[in-house]
Amino acid sequence: MSTSAGRSRLRFNPKLFAVAVVASLVLGALLGYIAKQTGAEWLTTTLDTIGTTFTKLLTFTVLPLIFTAIVVGINSLRGLGGGRTAARLGGKTALWFAITSLIAVVIGLAVGSVFQPGKGLVIEPDPEKLQSIGEKTHGSWLDLVNGLVPSNLISAFSEGETLQVVFIALIIGAATYSLGEKAAPFVEFNKAAFEVIQRVLGWIIKLAPIGTLGLIGNAVASYGNEFFAPLLKLIGSTYVACALVLFVVYPLLLGLVAKVSPVRFFAKSWNVLQFAFVSRSSSASLPLTRQTTEDLGVPASYANFAVPLATTTKMDGCAAIYPAVGSIFIANLFGISLGPVQYLTIVAVAVFGSIATAGVTGWFTMLTLTTAALGFPPEVVATGIAIAYAVDPIMDMMRTATNVAGQIVVPTVVARSEGLLDDEVLAKPSTPLVESKAADETELVNA
Repeated sequence: MSTSAGRSRLRFNPKLFAVAVVASLVLGALLGYIAKQTGAEWLTTTLDTIGTTFTKLLTFTVLPLIFTAIVVGINSLRGLGGGRTAARLGGKTALWFAITSLIAVVIGLAVGSVFQPGKGLVIEPDPEKLQSIGEKTHGSWLDLVNGLVPSNLISAFSEGETLQVVFIALIIGAATYSLGEKAAPFVEFNKAAFEVIQRVLGWIIKLAPIGTLGLIGNAVASYGNEFFAPLLKLIGSTYVACALVLFVVYPLLLGLVAKVSPVRFFAKSWNVLQFAFVSRSSSASLPLTRQTTEDLGVPASYANFAVPLATTTKMDGCAAIYPAVGSIFIANLFGISLGPVQYLTIVAVAVFGSIATAGVTGWFTMLTLTTAALGFPPEVVATGIAIAYAVDPIMDMMRTATNVAGQIVVPTVVARSEGLLDDEVLAKPSTPLVESKAADETELVNA
């Protein structure tokens, strides 16, 4: 493998970023409260516009980022050995995805059973939200299979079908890997495109405090305490379950399996977890997630494959914890009893159906897929989701942070099991994560 100067890293002052984000959370909540109490529609509209614009800026980079990252990532495995090594790494990564999903869904069920969200709750859903939920395509196994293969290459991108883009990227990545030198120009193009997208995303990330102000402010102005208080158990259950996975399960896996200090892990990952929390987007966090994974000693050649794949399929917060808690919430809301068989069904869907969570709205697919497997009537599911939708942004912050943490933990665990983890890199302090700068680094692909 050769080295070259060129690949950029996203950089920002972590202390300044942390202070700015916290200040934005407080100021946004205050402005939202003022807008709610005074009925200042102009302020609510302004906050909504700021938050929506920030979200759109993040969203438009997602599909090209995922495509180029996976194509480059698959080819980067060449530096770790032959096809058998790549297959073994892919298999171990998928296995750990399933193991951690299993643990997460069991914790979600346990916390939901203790808190019993939705029990004794009587709330009428917003008619407009109920209608919009009813118009969404509910998750099903058949739809998942049918929706995996696009009718053509362009439609997958133009229609924002993340799962289809992942499928295309995996096929093209595998083809370029098998072609070797013949496909080198195409791989180099994708490497360059990936760097361009990361640079653009780096500029957008700098706007996170402003975006946070708008997102939090609009949530408080729109919902206030009207729905927050009655749905406190649902919010609490989601946060407690995510916190157990994030601050107990992951540290245990890191300490016992990967031999990585949890303190060092959080010191190096705190910035990306903050960004994931405020942006509510695993895909938008991808560059920071990958950089953090490399800072923990995972070789770039493996991180460039595992992290993009994890970003689109490894979502413990959205795909495991929330479907468990959400199913219990909807069941309690309508007096539906859940027994051991139903709990096992929820576990099975979370473990085997997590690939359906690709994209920014994956929680909806997984929750409707789970409730469909449980046999809940469509109108019950739509009503339950419409009620919970009011506080979804609040829950989605913690779900996304949990997703991203898992997307870092699994590659770290697999890298240690393969003897790939670089303890010297792990021991070094992280480079301050805003200005991109060139740095000497190992090339992703052997020429």
